[in-house]
Amino acid sequence: MLYLQCAVAAIIPMIVGFLWYGPMLFQNAWMKSLNFTEKDIQGGNMPAIFGIAYVMAFIMSFFISYIVRHDPETLSQFVHGLMHGAMLGVMMAMPVLVSNSLFERKSTKNILINVGYWIVTIALMGGLLGAWR
Repeated sequence: MLYLQCAVAAIIPMIVGFLWYGPMLFQNAWMKSLNFTEKDIQGGNMPAIFGIAYVMAFIMSFFISYIVRHDPETLSQFVHGLMHGAMLGVMMAMPVLVSNSLFERKSTKNILINVGYWIVTIALMGGLLGAWR
């Protein structure tokens, strides 16, 4: 059952990414921060990119499931998992992303967009995994 839960949770980054980096939210700001054009976005081996991203998200969800699976005292299991996921995003993903981005000379806007995406995504993954035991 854990593998099924992790497989489903690994879809969350794809859904949030579609919204976050799509036209309804931050697509233009993100593309501008990287000096990307529509043509740049359409290039690349998309099956490989999405396939590898899914495998990475599955690995991440497997780890998150161990962080969020203990008995919360007063919170719902979803909120408990959401809070642990958000903490993982802030305490683990953010420092890694900011450090790498500074060395890569990324703009502040790009850093904030990417960090925000991962905090929201990991929080939602934690919420799902915390609620679905």
